[in-house]
Amino acid sequence: MGLILGTFLFSFGSALIPVLNVEAYLAVVAAKADTLPHFWLALIAALGQGLGKVVWYYAGVHSLKMAWMQKKMETEKWQASYEKWHERIVGRPVTAGLISFASAVTGFPPLAVISVLAGALRMNFVVFFTTVLAGRTIRFWLVLEGVGAVEWVFHR
Repeated sequence: MGLILGTFLFSFGSALIPVLNVEAYLAVVAAKADTLPHFWLALIAALGQGLGKVVWYYAGVHSLKMAWMQKKMETEKWQASYEKWHERIVGRPVTAGLISFASAVTGFPPLAVISVLAGALRMNFVVFFTTVLAGRTIRFWLVLEGVGAVEWVFHR
């Protein structure tokens, strides 16, 4: 139970504080603990990360209400950029989902940035959260399996 809670909490924290590296944490856990299958550990970590990214999503939703942001939004350059991204995201849940999924799996563009943009652009929340959860689960499972493969090679 401690492994599950610790993984969830560390993953949640790492979603909010970039210097906390969840992949490094998972690599150490994978090397030291054999009590939980990699898929379930990856899913727990993804759930923690996903919920942490929800905080960034809602920061994006509320960022447009801030006075300094509203002033910035008045510039033509900002409005053109916002409209371009708004057209790409709103009304195109597949495109929006692919962007957030790709970011969740690869880390490029950074998922924290995508999370804020998704909120600011009012991306469908269910699409956002589902794609982040799926993408992070895959990413973390690959990290855990990679550590397992390295261990297998060196302990043969």
